[in-house]
Amino acid sequence: MLYNILEKLAAKLEIKGLPLVILFVVSYITVLLSLRFFHRILPKDQGREFAVNGSLSEGKARGAGIIFVTCFVFLTALFIPLNLELVLYLALIYIAMLSGYFDDAAEKPWGNLKKGLIDLVVSGGIAGVYYYYNSSKITLGISGLQFELNPVVFVALATLLVWASINVTNCADGVDGLCASLCMVSIFFLSRLLPSTTMMSMCLVMLATLAGYLWFNCSPSTILMGDAGSRAMGVFLALLALKTGSPFAFIPLAIVLIVDGGLGLIKVSFIRFLKLKNFMKNTRTPIHDHVRKNKGWSDTQVVVRFVIVQLVAGACYYLLCD
Repeated sequence: MLYNILEKLAAKLEIKGLPLVILFVVSYITVLLSLRFFHRILPKDQGREFAVNGSLSEGKARGAGIIFVTCFVFLTALFIPLNLELVLYLALIYIAMLSGYFDDAAEKPWGNLKKGLIDLVVSGGIAGVYYYYNSSKITLGISGLQFELNPVVFVALATLLVWASINVTNCADGVDGLCASLCMVSIFFLSRLLPSTTMMSMCLVMLATLAGYLWFNCSPSTILMGDAGSRAMGVFLALLALKTGSPFAFIPLAIVLIVDGGLGLIKVSFIRFLKLKNFMKNTRTPIHDHVRKNKGWSDTQVVVRFVIVQLVAGACYYLLCD
């Protein structure tokens, strides 16, 4: 593996962090150049009729997730020692990305049932692979309390975690730079809790990947990640939460994504299944649309303020667990 070669070079030069620096820089440049040269092949966004400022997205390259997730998988395989467990994770992340990309590229958007079933298969796959190679033991981060769940219950709850992560991340992708920025903050804090150096290296590649994407997605953006990016990111975030051994850490370390995208899912569910037509009638969802439309926040204010809230929540959780 190239990473082993870099470690030997670092040892000779007596620069301990050199492999990680090279890994980050190479990943960032690879994604930057790939998006720069290949974004022309991406489908064009048709605008979002019901989203605030949705018409501004019309004509932009959409589905950039197929480029930067492909780069992530390629760079991970190139630089990081892989075992079968990690290969399966990468395959499932890629499947989630492809399902999102085909939806992005379709003339008629896929139905919720079709997307939901694919999400469920991917979520169950992640949960099953994790349980097979690890265990059903859970640690409550702040208290340190450990307990082991029944395998069936654990796989069911882990599947729900991945499915929820996919959907809240997808719903939060509606403001230039927002989804990728929040994901970067969540990945950073989750990576600090990982016991595996291999998974931490994967986090570094993903952070560089998202940094390269944000170069083009900062407001006003020219490229959009689409479902191809947001669904893959949702899978990756949930996987990190599982690999920390403390999956409940997902709640504080991705709380802004959960609130921003999750309230919309709750609102739709209550209205559709419980027939509560007036439920949250004065709250526009996702929440980033509510604060732009009802509070007059600019796109930049939304991104900066949401990121600040996530940084504060992540820092508090990390300090309490330290």
